[in-house]
This record gives sequence, C-alpha cells and structure tokens, in this order.
Amino acid sequence: MSEAEPSFVIRPLVHGDLDSLLVLYRHLISDDLDLPGAVAQERFAAILTQPGMTVFGGFSDGVLAASCTLAVIPNLTRGGASYALIENVVTHADHRRRGYGRAIIDATVAAAFEQGCYKVMLLTASRNSGTLDFYRSCGFETSKTGLEIRRPSS
Repeated sequence: MSEAEPSFVIRPLVHGDLDSLLVLYRHLISDDLDLPGAVAQERFAAILTQPGMTVFGGFSDGVLAASCTLAVIPNLTRGGASYALIENVVTHADHRRRGYGRAIIDATVAAAFEQGCYKVMLLTASRNSGTLDFYRSCGFETSKTGLEIRRPSS
C-alpha cells in the first residue's frame, strides 16, 4: 500500500501517550535497556517541553502504530533558517507495509518545512539496505553527513 489508510491519524504525542510509545519503541530496539518508569516520565516531560521538539505518533484505530521525533534547531547561518533532525522512526511490526512509515515521515518533514527549516536530516544506525532504500524512497538523499531532504525552491 502506498498511502496510509484513512483511519490512520497523525498527531503530536502528549504525556498520556508515554506507555504506548515505550511499547512501540520495543519494535525499534528490541533489546534496549529498561528505563525505570519515573525516569521515562521525567525524560518524556523534558522532550515534550523542549522548544523545537515534537514526537509525532501515527494511530491506527486509536492504537499507536508508528512514531518519529522531530528536533528543529535554530541556526545563525542560511539567513537564520533552522534545520531539523528526525530520529527514532519506528512502525510496530504488526502494522508494517500499510504506508504508515511513509505517512509519518511525510508529515514530520512537512512540519519541519512549515517551521522554516532549510533542510531535514534523518539519523539512523541501520545499515539494512531495505531500511536505507525506504528512506531514499521518502525523498532523502545521501549527503556527506547522512541522509537529508532540502526544502524545495519556491
């Protein structure tokens, strides 16, 4: 499927989404270290209140199925245009191949450009060719520093 289903809704996550996000992150790093509940709550609160940071969640029939984090970083070059980083892109294994990953990346890139970013860089530790091909199919190009998308010329 090339487009996400109509019931797939993308929105910024809020405090009440933490437990679902932690479950989803197990599909990103299955052997990640356990994070004590109080620490997870403190870190998530810090993320949610950090200027320029947004954790987007994609919900399929009310269930968190995909997520990624956007960090918009102020800049003193490029006429003061910010740049953005995308990190922690994940789709729940039971919800893959439905267009959710592409939909959440598209929404996140659009949010970055709406905030005036001149480029969006994607961070990934994956060396899986399928994963890298997926990011390229979303419009990211290999650069000297990783994968990035430049704001289209107007």
